[in-house]
Amino acid sequence: MDTGDRLLTPGEVAALFRVDPKTVTRWAAAGRIGSIRTPGGHRRFRESEVRALLEGEGELDELREEQPPPSTANRPRNEGPAAHPGPSRSAGHHTPSPGNVNMR
Repeated sequence: MDTGDRLLTPGEVAALFRVDPKTVTRWAAAGRIGSIRTPGGHRRFRESEVRALLEGEGELDELREEQPPPSTANRPRNEGPAAHPGPSRSAGHHTPSPGNVNMR
């Protein structure tokens, strides 16, 4: 092991591959990219290995083609209340607006 090798966070690796950090974490969990764990349980990636993969010396090239870069263009801005089931505000509970508060 090269003790002088810099360790990268999932976010740094994701930026290099232009994927979401969760994708990098999935690659590591699947054994497609080597990672180490910090004492706090966080994943870190050896820069030399990441650079080698970027240069095509590994198996992540096919993964990059499968995983398009994250885009906010197709993501809904607001999922709306239907996406989060739960009690609705109109179900017997009314919070008065400041104009309707009875002040004495």
